[in-house]
Amino acid sequence: MIFQLALIYFPALVFGFLFIKNYRKEPRQFRNALYFLLLCLFALYGLSIQFELPWLVLIGLAAIPFGTVALVVFLLANTFVVVKREGLSLSHLLPGLLALCIVMACVGGPVLLFVQAPPIVLALALLVLMEGSYVAFTFAALLLYSWLYRRLPKRRDYDYIVVHGAGLSGTKPTPLLAARLDKAVELWEADHRRAVIIASGGRGADEEVSEAEAMRTYLVEERGVPADAVIEEDRSTTTMENLRNSKAIMDARSGAGAYRAAVVTSDYHVFRTAEYAHKIGLAADGVGSRTARYFWPTAFIREYVAVSNAHRWPFVVIFVFWLPFAAIALFQL
Repeated sequence: MIFQLALIYFPALVFGFLFIKNYRKEPRQFRNALYFLLLCLFALYGLSIQFELPWLVLIGLAAIPFGTVALVVFLLANTFVVVKREGLSLSHLLPGLLALCIVMACVGGPVLLFVQAPPIVLALALLVLMEGSYVAFTFAALLLYSWLYRRLPKRRDYDYIVVHGAGLSGTKPTPLLAARLDKAVELWEADHRRAVIIASGGRGADEEVSEAEAMRTYLVEERGVPADAVIEEDRSTTTMENLRNSKAIMDARSGAGAYRAAVVTSDYHVFRTAEYAHKIGLAADGVGSRTARYFWPTAFIREYVAVSNAHRWPFVVIFVFWLPFAAIALFQL
């Protein structure tokens, strides 16, 4: 009996071991997301086998078509809401574009087979299927792990609290940025007002003041933070620059001494920010402020694209694995 259970749960145990080992070493890694999703899937599969619950598998299989339709409808509806509230732009159309890709992926294969498409076209469709399957898996993994990472307990004794900029409305923080600043103040007060807050954000071409200056003004004048507890970092224009420039300030102030920081951003942006901090050797926890629910899908799709761009090699591996199929298709022309 024990041997049978070991066989049933062996994959789950393997990925559980890898997840715990890597998480304890460094929780801010993309591979943790993959290990965690595989752990969950194989654990559910093991439970269905051990307790003879075939309905669990059937529900999972039935959820695929119904879930796909529901997802497409949700993404299209969300696109309408975002465009109505935020205006028309390419980034605001991302949920709708994703819905279109899902529909094309579901319909395209059967159509190509029905019309007896040439081998090379079928080979290209296979490449899209392979890459698309990886995208679907990693998207689900990142979504699940991002949710988990935001809810894991964080330490409260920070030396620095870095707040990332997010655009201005005139000289005032937008609601999105104000939420980040409010979260930073919440952390600052929970830490007995000991930490130094770094307002990180440069000045865009269409902005009257730098984001850092507007953030500092908000913190001091509207939230009552002492002026000497806020430092401006006003040269950064990207997430990585936010982190690098803020790290340079903290390194200079701390000398050779160790310090611990919290990086405050919007909840959808937490994991990528934490991963970038790990890459540059910054000991920091990612802390998220609440984002309007209607904006979450658009924002998270952008985050997934950015994370995938930083982890491109699996897409290359899939492409290399596909090349023999392409060669066979070419020989059949």
